[in-house]
Amino acid sequence: MKSKLIYWLVSTGMWLFSALPFRILYILSDFNYLLMYRVGKYRRKVVRENLAKSFPEKTDAERLQIERKFYRYLSDYMLEDLKLLHMSAEDLCQRMTYKNTKQYLELTEKCGGIIVMIPHYANYEWLIGMGAIMKPGDVPVQVYKPLKDKYLDELFKRIRSRFGGYNIPKHSTAREIIKLKHEGKKMVVGLITDQWPSGDRYWTTFLGQETAFLNGAERIAKMMNFPVFYCELTKNRRGYCEAEFKLMTDTPKETAEGEITEMFAQCLEQTLRREPAYWLWSHKRWKFTSEECKRNEREEQDKKKEQNKEKKQK
Repeated sequence: MKSKLIYWLVSTGMWLFSALPFRILYILSDFNYLLMYRVGKYRRKVVRENLAKSFPEKTDAERLQIERKFYRYLSDYMLEDLKLLHMSAEDLCQRMTYKNTKQYLELTEKCGGIIVMIPHYANYEWLIGMGAIMKPGDVPVQVYKPLKDKYLDELFKRIRSRFGGYNIPKHSTAREIIKLKHEGKKMVVGLITDQWPSGDRYWTTFLGQETAFLNGAERIAKMMNFPVFYCELTKNRRGYCEAEFKLMTDTPKETAEGEITEMFAQCLEQTLRREPAYWLWSHKRWKFTSEECKRNEREEQDKKKEQNKEKKQK
């Protein structure tokens, strides 16, 4: 009951707030930036450590400039995401424009579907409007991680399905995609690929650091034999973004293990070196090294063995 009440209060407040025009939201965003960066110092230590490790060749002044620009972007991003509750499809299509859609659409029709690997960059949430550039009947699939609170989870699913998106929880991805395929649906499967992976992971050198990436997009591409695109996002100006779909491979089954994920990592690094401020540097992206992960996994396995042994003895 408490969670349901919180849901209605939050959703109503968010809906009313999102009705404000952009010019008002950006005034509020400027104020929020000061609170978050100057007063609350939200995750400033994490951001500074991430930038120092990723760009050791830059001066302190250069990294500080990136840091401040990042916090301004983060404050805008929060309110721009919220604005999705009230934006029309026409307004969204004006603010998020697309390049290279011809190849994108041709391969969707030819192969029955494609995979789009997406980073946490710029206005990435606005990609939920991709259905507007697809053919009627084709399905824009959004893979997401369910929230623990079922009411808030419903709220964000409602936001992400406003423009025809088909939401799939990440643990059901393969099953749901196969189901759509059997129903004769052609689809574009969008997967955020740069967060810290909780399950299977691919290790590589990224921004000069040992980094783990999710390999789920690669596994699905090979399973379905779907061409794979990298979504190159460019923030043109406040409230306007551009997405370009760059083909990485149209023969995923012919690639080596980890090759597609490696291509994504290289593309993302090029994006960040071009304009670093618009990535989510506040995330604890480099939690563990590969050796620490192996050690943790061994300890977890030993713990389970010990628990099973105790159960048998009882």
